[in-house]
Amino acid sequence: MSHELIALAVLAIVFLVATIRGVNMGALALVASFIVGLAVYDATTDDVLAGFPSDLFVILVGVTYLFALAKNNGTVDWIVHAAVRAVGGRVALVPWAMFAVCAAVTAIGAVSPAAVAIVAPVAMGFALRYQIHPVLMGMMVVQGATAGSFSPIGIFGSITNGVVDSNDLPGNQGVLFVTTFAAATLIAVITYLSFGGRQLIGRGRDEAAVGAMGAEAERTSREATHAATRQTPHSAVEARRGASDSDDADDATRLNPQRWLTLLGLLALMVGALGFDLDVGFTALTIAVALTLAFPASAKGAVEKISWGTVLLIGGIVTYVSLLENQGVVQWLGDGVAGVGAPLVAALLICLIGSVVSAFASTTGIIGALIPLAVPFLLTEQVNAIALIAALAISSSVVDCSPFSTNGALVVANAEPDQREMVFKRLMQWGMSIVVVAPLVAWALLVVPTA
Repeated sequence: MSHELIALAVLAIVFLVATIRGVNMGALALVASFIVGLAVYDATTDDVLAGFPSDLFVILVGVTYLFALAKNNGTVDWIVHAAVRAVGGRVALVPWAMFAVCAAVTAIGAVSPAAVAIVAPVAMGFALRYQIHPVLMGMMVVQGATAGSFSPIGIFGSITNGVVDSNDLPGNQGVLFVTTFAAATLIAVITYLSFGGRQLIGRGRDEAAVGAMGAEAERTSREATHAATRQTPHSAVEARRGASDSDDADDATRLNPQRWLTLLGLLALMVGALGFDLDVGFTALTIAVALTLAFPASAKGAVEKISWGTVLLIGGIVTYVSLLENQGVVQWLGDGVAGVGAPLVAALLICLIGSVVSAFASTTGIIGALIPLAVPFLLTEQVNAIALIAALAISSSVVDCSPFSTNGALVVANAEPDQREMVFKRLMQWGMSIVVVAPLVAWALLVVPTA
């Protein structure tokens, strides 16, 4: 058996053992990386560790730490309440609002993970508060970010169009953007209908959602006042003062100094990431540390709320896949495709490779690598280059909902702890389904009719 087949077989075993035995898949993948790297490829430990996604590690730690602080001090509750008021109590519109926001910011040049890192924590908090399925909300955020990324000035669009131009291939920026946007939107619609969207529409205008927090705050204030009147005059005055001081902390509709600074921190994260191309992870971590120093009391327990299990899971899987890339397994698969005689079959295999690898690795890297890999095949003009490039773009991007990709990992990391395992499993099921279905549909609708 060749080294490539051994490496792929080990990856399949990792998935199987983790599923059956309940062991953290990331820990298994790290062990597999060590064993396969040293025993099969004669690599060093440094070679294996070179594939560890340090950038993704910092993103996951920094973002989940910052939003753990925001949850502790009530900022997330305030944002959620403001969102409800903004849509006039129409909870059914909120997932689409999140989709639109992510699509807009990536269409104007934001990196997809940066948009998801900013929007996902707020969206998942809203989902919990108003009983929207977390998978529905997470998928809407991820697909929204994907939908805008292939605009002519979007990151994925710029990479794809640049590779096409540099290799003198025929291209059409408008077709690329429209087809990828439509594919992401279609998946969002299917997700919306599959995870309770029709029930959300049936709820109509949810007045209870708009007023619930304010009513609860008013009730808390009334109870504090009644309790104060039953005490001695001096203690009553102190109780009223205490109740007044705690109102801002208990009432999700009010902004106290901590929440103001936290909101400014979140705004700084958005401006820094989207406007100045600052690293999302380090920027979030810097803001989180500053807030911890300013308000240590509300920071208690925040570090424990960082999604360490998710960090281990994603870190291990990406490390193993990076080892396969560095050892030429992806190139080996591409060479195998080049040897296929039937053009349509070869085109489908190219899309499937892009889909599978992108579900476990960087979409940006895959888009930049697979199109050059397909250039000799495209230059034969056996299939329409514009159609195949669009199909490959769809296949490599809509799978970002996989929990092993950056965007999917951010959704899992920001889910509630008691829902995290369920969200991970559902995203893995949907992600793996899309890995197979998206290339087939994109190939059938775009490549086959133009061949």
